[in-house]
Order: sequence, then C-alpha cells, then structure tokens
Amino acid sequence: MVSLSSAQPALLVLADGTAYPGFSFGALGTTIGEVVFNTGMTGYQEVLTDPSYSGQMVTFTYPELGNTGVNGDDEESDRPHVKGVIARNICQRPSNWRSSQSLPEYLTQHNVIGIYGIDTRSLTRKLRSSGAMNGAISTEILDPADLVLQVQAAPSMAGLNLVKAVTTNRTYEWTEPTEALWEFSDCATKSSVNPSEFTVVALDFGIKRNILKRLASYGCRVIVVPADTSAEEILSHNPDGIFLSNGPGDPAAVIEGIATTRSLLDSGKPIFGICMGHQVLGLALGAETFKLKFGHRGLNHPAGLTKKIEITSQNHGFAIEPDSLTLDRLEITHLNLNDRTVAGLKHKTLPIFSVQYHPEASPGPHDADYLFEQFVSTFRKNGIY
Repeated sequence: MVSLSSAQPALLVLADGTAYPGFSFGALGTTIGEVVFNTGMTGYQEVLTDPSYSGQMVTFTYPELGNTGVNGDDEESDRPHVKGVIARNICQRPSNWRSSQSLPEYLTQHNVIGIYGIDTRSLTRKLRSSGAMNGAISTEILDPADLVLQVQAAPSMAGLNLVKAVTTNRTYEWTEPTEALWEFSDCATKSSVNPSEFTVVALDFGIKRNILKRLASYGCRVIVVPADTSAEEILSHNPDGIFLSNGPGDPAAVIEGIATTRSLLDSGKPIFGICMGHQVLGLALGAETFKLKFGHRGLNHPAGLTKKIEITSQNHGFAIEPDSLTLDRLEITHLNLNDRTVAGLKHKTLPIFSVQYHPEASPGPHDADYLFEQFVSTFRKNGIY
C-alpha cells in the first residue's frame, strides 16, 4: 500500500464550492463531471465500464475499492466511461484468481482520474441533501477557488445528449450467451437447443454487454444498431422484437431515438426497454421526464406494485413523470418503493413494456431476469412463432 506521506495530492471540488482534499490514484490531470454516488458493495468494474455513467464521477460508498482487481470478463464495454472515481480507501495489491491487474493500473491505462482518502460518507450525505451536482478532480489545480471556476463553467447534465458519445458507429451482430460457469437459470439449455431462434434489433443508447448476453441466452440473435438508425432500417432486418437499451444523459435530449421509437409503435413488433430505453419509450408515448435530486444507483432498490417485490440493480438520474402518462393505454407495472417513482410500464393493447432498472444485473441480484423470458414469450404470443 502506498503511504499517504508519499502519495500524490489531489483535490475534489463541487460546484457549490465544497472541497475535499485527498490523494491521487489512476491518471493525473483534471476532470469535470456530474458527481453521483453508488451504494453497491460489489461490481465496481461493471460500474466503471457501464456507458450509462458517461459524463459522471462516481463516489463509491463501500469503504475500500480494488480488492478483487480487474479482469477482462467483467467489463460491460470496451473501456471505462466514468469521468472520475472517488473512494475512501483503495487496494494496491488485489487478491482474486481472475485478476489481471490492479484498479489503479487499470485507471492509469485508460486515463481515468481517481481520488481517495476523502470522507465518502460526508460527500454522500452532501449529495443526498443538496442533490447531484458538477464537480472536478484535479492533481494539478489544488486551490479550490481556482478549480471551482472550471466546474461552474461546465454544462449541467439536464439537457445533455450523451448517447451520441457512447452509441456504436456501426451495425453488428451478437450471439454470445452468458458463460455456462455464470449461468443462473435454465435458459442456457433453451439457447443451446434453439440457438439464435429469434432476431432482435437493439437500438444502442449505450448498451451493456450483459444485456446482449442475456438476450442471446434466451435464444436471440441480436443486431445492434446505432442510436440514430431509422425505423425503416430497423424493420428491414425483419426482427421478431425490438430492444431499447440503457444509456447516459438526459433522455428528453435523445430526439432521434424518441422519434424512431414513436415510428416503431405501430409496427406491431414487441418492444422492450431498459433504463434509458424505458424513458425513451415513455417519451415516445407522450409522457415527460424529470431529473431526480440525486438519482438511483445501487444494487438493492426494491421495485414492485402489489405483493411481489423485486430487489433490483439501478442506475439512472432521470424518471418518468407519472402525471404525464396516458393511463387509458398505459399501465404502471412497477414503482421504486423507496420514492414511488415509476419503475415499470406496459402498453394495455400492444406487446410493449419497459423497466427503470437492470434485469441483466451485472452487478446485482437476478430477481428480474424473468423479463427477458417475458420479452421472448411475446414473440410467440404475437403470432411470430
């Protein structure tokens, strides 16, 4: 472990001027983004590589980060998307049979700036009371008054379309299911008997690899297309179903995705949305979205409506305004039981539904994995198979 006396000083400053001096790990320099917090006790590598965290600096509330190192199997995309990492303590020497490098080495390799040695409990309480806000981490500007000027000049997350920065720039196919070693349901048997039985087109707003793996595990050949792909091009693949992925930023700013989804509503194709996809679907159906005070980011959020409750993995800073929903054609299927925000929707007459959480987990519980089976079952109910 690096001694604090020899560690590189670093500074975290929030937009309101609150400053947290600490020490650097990862890359050196200055980075600016929205400061948020994640309450999960595991899964830091999946969080770092989730494109939904683009533009954000993540505060991890678990007291020590990096104990299990980093490995190639747990990446949700080809690189980290976070703007910065905030931790209480870090582990320089990981202990895990799958580890290929330490977390500080990984962040340095990918030019991600981190700060540790700060009171993350105090920071989390600050964000809960004041709300998520922009901030900066720097190893070169250590005067809070100078650093906060840069923070205050940065744009707010509200109104930002970050999907353009993370969506694929080409159409590609995915057929790789969840590895047999990590499979937790009987869907692996189904996909091995009927591999690529169905075709699903996934509109990529910042899709996680484990979503693709879960779809493949349920027998889907997934065609992933850029976020600005037209409805005509999507339908030209003759899909059995259409998937709307997770992603970063303000959903109301994803104008092309909303327009495309609206055009797809009358296609008769089953549509399933997760997180950003849930919000985009709601917007396409005439609803409105709003920015949450500090968002939902963690692995233990209860969601449900009646007697059945799911413990879910969540990561979002916006939500659908319930009063804007046209309940003559839409039904709320889930609420976040912490704050009663809309966590699930379905159309009353069309095979269309969405959730404001991550049934693919990675990290998190598997309570909601049945939603992938539900999506595939709509293909048969829709008369396709």
